[in-house]
Amino acid sequence: RIVQKFAKPKAILMISAHWYGNRLQVTSGERPEMIYDFYGFPAALSQVQYPAPGSPELAGQVRSLVQPENVETNPERGFDHGAWAVLKHLYPEADIPVVQLGLNLMQPAQWHFDLAKKLAPLREQGVLVVGSGNIVHNLRAMRREPAAGYDWAIDFRNAVNRALAARDNDTLVHYERLGEAAALSVPSPEHYLPLLYVLAQRDSGEPVRLFNDEIIGGSL
Repeated sequence: RIVQKFAKPKAILMISAHWYGNRLQVTSGERPEMIYDFYGFPAALSQVQYPAPGSPELAGQVRSLVQPENVETNPERGFDHGAWAVLKHLYPEADIPVVQLGLNLMQPAQWHFDLAKKLAPLREQGVLVVGSGNIVHNLRAMRREPAAGYDWAIDFRNAVNRALAARDNDTLVHYERLGEAAALSVPSPEHYLPLLYVLAQRDSGEPVRLFNDEIIGGSL
């Protein structure tokens, strides 16, 4: 229903929690392959296809926008599950060009937020910027049976929601100031950082709507 509320994008820039490393990269292949970067799940998930085209042109534009940061093009990188598991529900026809921008985990959250601001012109050109991750993501604490959220998970989720509503970007960027709840909810940053790429695209006065605000397994 959400994607029916705005025009079909010309292209999609995806920032996924599942592509991260010690440098900045962007996919540049014309026909990215599938990456099944998980284990222990039903075999059917490793049969999923999302044959969206890539876009060397968009990859080049991303490189230009974020200068002077150096972005390496990666023509071999495919779509990881952080990308296709979301996009196959948003645009199941897989007919929109998709480019993935990796996360440089050598850099702090403020760097990511500032970098993401440079991507704002893409929205004006009809490019959909998507962040794929989790606000609360602690797999070690996850409980398999249906379980309410841990108190720390609920506290962190609520603090993030309040900051979103109040446009308190300082709290959202410097989330570690939220103490133990943040340390347990974000034990490593890769699942949280995609949120900052979305926040950086927010126009003045643009509201935020939460449509999936459930904690599952206690810690996701």
